[in-house]
Amino acid sequence: MVLLEFSMFPIGKGESVSRYVARSLDIIDRSGLDYRLHAMGTVLEGDWDECMAVVKACYKAMRKDCGRVECVIKIDYRKGRRGCLKTKVARVEKRLGRKLKTA
Repeated sequence: MVLLEFSMFPIGKGESVSRYVARSLDIIDRSGLDYRLHAMGTVLEGDWDECMAVVKACYKAMRKDCGRVECVIKIDYRKGRRGCLKTKVARVEKRLGRKLKTA
């Protein structure tokens, strides 16, 4: 299983790109993968191929009307682990003894 964090957005489409990002989130939400949206990107949890397929689908949707697309991807693979999207945060909160602000 992997946690894949990515941020994808068009270049040259003005200051607000939320309409382009929203298309990606529609793809992500419909993918069936567990995910968390935050202010600077999205984290997916799934197997490598599933996560990469979602990123590819987002890219294909964005490039239709965007001449330049930027994407930053960070991946954490851990053999045999599931549910890390929730448990990583929970472990830190447990150590601190309090809830933290999360997406």
